[in-house]
Amino acid sequence: MRIAALIVAAGRGTRAGSDLPKQYLRLDRSTVLEHALRAFTDHPDVAHVQAVIHPDDGDLYTRSITLESPKLAPPIHGGPSRQASVRLGLEALAAAAPDLVLIHDAARPFAPAAVIDRVVAALETHSGAIPALALADTLKRAAADGTTIAETIPRAGLWRAQTPQGFHYAEIRAAHRHAETSGQEDFTDDAALAEWAGQAVALVEGAEINIKLTTANDVAEARRKIEVSMTQTFEPRTGTGFDVHRFTDGSSVWLCGVEIPHTHKLEGHSDADVGLHALTDALLGTIGDGDIGQHFPPSDPKWKGAASHLFLADAVRRVNERGGRIVNVDVTLLCEEPRIGPHRPAMQARIAEILGITPDRVGVKATTTEGMGFTGRREGIAAMASALVLLPFSNVD
Repeated sequence: MRIAALIVAAGRGTRAGSDLPKQYLRLDRSTVLEHALRAFTDHPDVAHVQAVIHPDDGDLYTRSITLESPKLAPPIHGGPSRQASVRLGLEALAAAAPDLVLIHDAARPFAPAAVIDRVVAALETHSGAIPALALADTLKRAAADGTTIAETIPRAGLWRAQTPQGFHYAEIRAAHRHAETSGQEDFTDDAALAEWAGQAVALVEGAEINIKLTTANDVAEARRKIEVSMTQTFEPRTGTGFDVHRFTDGSSVWLCGVEIPHTHKLEGHSDADVGLHALTDALLGTIGDGDIGQHFPPSDPKWKGAASHLFLADAVRRVNERGGRIVNVDVTLLCEEPRIGPHRPAMQARIAEILGITPDRVGVKATTTEGMGFTGRREGIAAMASALVLLPFSNVD
């Protein structure tokens, strides 16, 4: 039985308190959408994963999705409504020839594997299946004035629908085509469309964690859940780094990934970005993996004039390979000049981009040595850095 997953991410919802569509907000080092995709690329029974995105979000998707999986197909563009986006996604899946399809909202980043299993199992005997939770609260219908109760609605038999909603692929594609030609465009989910088409849709047990993120509070709570989970299963590791480079003839310096016009440049085998060098050593320190000189020796002509972001990205890769999560980093530059303050936001943004974290997790500071020492004499620049990484307890000897 070949199973495909269709992740619907073409919405423009910004009620989560950001100018970005909520599916592109970061929860940790991954976006909401990346978490949603990973739930299916990591599932052993899912063979093909297709995202449907807004036509304007191509670059945003490319920048924010770092997930690499042979199961993940390039995204396709959705339509003017969720229903249209799902239909276009179903048509795009034709080449993958799935037997079953799981249709999931990108705004639900925490779909448990057990929920996916239950939906798939129900499709052995039903045309469709959805995860849902029985209502526990008493329901009230408001009167026309919106301030008083008109009636109490019995909650017996009422359920809160979730996704992924599973279907036999050929049947749900035919139902979507029929709805389009019939002018039926107001279905709130795919189960409702399947019911309209006469398909029997089963209810299976959902999960409270499988929430749909809508508001800023939802996003904040999701981030809190991730942090709590990480502190329970991860061990904190700290690392520090220090580096020095002298000035030589030139017209600009590279500091923390940003080129700054100056009367001199920093001398080094690479671009001599003292800030990124110190930070690279700090990250390597968190996993006990040597230092920058060990991995990128100055004696190797390959690294002559190399951009230092390559060294930092390699340290990030090494942390990721060990299952680590970068929590925050801090860099202090020691120099009399150039002035760092005007460039601090750009430095934070560049480091955050390389590390795959948000800029508020990046500290960049500068101080002078009050005219003392080589930095006080304007002979060079020094940098100190620290990093906090969470590593899985399973990696602890």
